[in-house]
Amino acid sequence: MLSLLLPAMLAIQAMAVMEVQVPEQPVVALHGSNAMLNCSFSHTGPFNLSGMSIFWLLTDTKRSVHAYRDGRDQLVDQADSFANRTSLFPTQLALGNASLLLSKVVVADEGSYTCFVRVHEHGSAALLLQVAAPYSKPVVTLEPESNLRPGDEVALTCMAYDGYPEASVMWQDGNGRNLTDNITTSLVANEEGLFTMTSVLTAVLEPNSTYSCRLINPLLGEEGYAFVTVIGQNIAFPPVALWVTVGLAVCLLVLLIALAAVCRRKIKESCEEARREAEEAKELEEEESKTAMMLLKS
Repeated sequence: MLSLLLPAMLAIQAMAVMEVQVPEQPVVALHGSNAMLNCSFSHTGPFNLSGMSIFWLLTDTKRSVHAYRDGRDQLVDQADSFANRTSLFPTQLALGNASLLLSKVVVADEGSYTCFVRVHEHGSAALLLQVAAPYSKPVVTLEPESNLRPGDEVALTCMAYDGYPEASVMWQDGNGRNLTDNITTSLVANEEGLFTMTSVLTAVLEPNSTYSCRLINPLLGEEGYAFVTVIGQNIAFPPVALWVTVGLAVCLLVLLIALAAVCRRKIKESCEEARREAEEAKELEEEESKTAMMLLKS
């Protein structure tokens, strides 16, 4: 019978004079927690609860979320997904409070809800429920993990689990440069509708490089952060470059030894020549002295 009354009640909403108020901003509820869907109404005089009707409906499909009529809950037509999860506040009804408590919120609960109230008049208003779940701390992995060389193309993967809704991802290098243009991001939902988010960055490896992944949940405004640093000792030289380096080192060493030998020989020759010149000068000086003495004697 409730399913027959609802269309008729909704059809006369245009005649409603009762003011029904709900939050203008979306209601954000954490996955697995309780959500309060606030709804209040104004009435002009005293009324009997037995003559009051409250209907909470899914705005798009008009499926029943919770119904109150004739002084008690009427849950025969309630959608199965809301069974044992909804409740009003009976002591608050006479005060104009038609709020609905929705327990153990799941991703499938997300959507628009209409609060319909009838006392002497009719009124309704709709609000939006959004569901959020924090992601696990991101983890960054590097592929391949070994035998890396400067200039290699590597894939860095950032993963986080059990979050909702889709998060935004930003990659940066150690200099703060935004690398987000080079990423591929995918989402996989589990049976609860929560996401496993995988973001892959393709980069050309540089020695001693740091790559960071930042995750931002748009509803919760929280961030997850993770990074990986590839240090120099983990980067091996290419075989060809290694042999070239060794060959150049050997050649340089041979060149230095040969240069030292030449310099030593040149120095030795210079020293011998200087000694000969000194000896010749001494002999010449002695001969001149002898000649001078002979002249004096004569």
